[in-house]
Amino acid sequence: MSEEHDHDGSAGGHAGHAHGIGEDADARLLSGALGLIVAFMVGEVAVGVLAGSLALISDAAHMLTDAASIALALVAMRLAAKPPRGGYTYGLKRAEILSAQANGLSLLLLSAWLTYEAIRRLISPPQVTGGLVLVTALVGIVVNVGATWLISRADRTSLNVEGAFRHILTDAYAFIATAVAGLVMLVTGFARADAIASLVVVVLMVKAGLGLVRESGRIFLEAAPAGVSPEQVGRALAARPYVTEVHDLHIWQITAGMTAASAHVLVAPGEDCHAVRADLEAVLAEYGITHTTLQVDHNPDPLLSIGRRPEEHCGDSHGPAHRPDA
Repeated sequence: MSEEHDHDGSAGGHAGHAHGIGEDADARLLSGALGLIVAFMVGEVAVGVLAGSLALISDAAHMLTDAASIALALVAMRLAAKPPRGGYTYGLKRAEILSAQANGLSLLLLSAWLTYEAIRRLISPPQVTGGLVLVTALVGIVVNVGATWLISRADRTSLNVEGAFRHILTDAYAFIATAVAGLVMLVTGFARADAIASLVVVVLMVKAGLGLVRESGRIFLEAAPAGVSPEQVGRALAARPYVTEVHDLHIWQITAGMTAASAHVLVAPGEDCHAVRADLEAVLAEYGITHTTLQVDHNPDPLLSIGRRPEEHCGDSHGPAHRPDA
């Protein structure tokens, strides 16, 4: 049955991919956002120290992570665009996921420090110049809206770009909270409003950070993409004409927007394995999976098999076997 080993679909399954669309345009958009953020951040640190505002300093610290996240995203984008070579058969696509995870972790670490500082200021609130806080926060809102708009025009299917976007969007909400705190302090003199605004910022940072760490972690652990059920995919493949069994089905993400699958497929004796493979690739494409490697073999004829059942075709199968009647 040696001819059946030529039925492996690895060559055909890779055809038709287009990875990394518009990287140059995305890089320009991210660079523009980076310029806006760095210019404003320098001024905000000076005003925060002058006004004695933790909310402004926390916003500036968050903007520093914004700038770092965008710079990291730009570096990762360049690395991911490099062609595969040597032992890196997928290239450096996952550099973007490393960037996203670093962004998420930085948000979580920074939120821990800001929580400590905010609680300390709630207990013993310092004098804060509410007018400076309000004006600076209002300018920050304008700057962040501009930066958010720039990044929103980039390809956010990339978890790398999405990580930078979440950083900036969180900061925009933070500036709104800081502006409200500045107004409260200016009108009522309630100094603890500054620390309360910082805690609001922390909640937003933790939410964004956990989301990035969770999504990038799924890719590193090679889990199936959220919303794609391997069980459902296996049943759909097994239900196709002439397929008698699908096992060793693996679905994972190489990077955001690049989902891969491999499986061992058994076909009824005498049927066209190549036609079945093409049909199964079309089914996988409906689930957004176009990077496929399918090993397709004929199921041994029970009359010609001695001492071995068809389901024992693969002695070390990983995961469940899917059959038409299952």
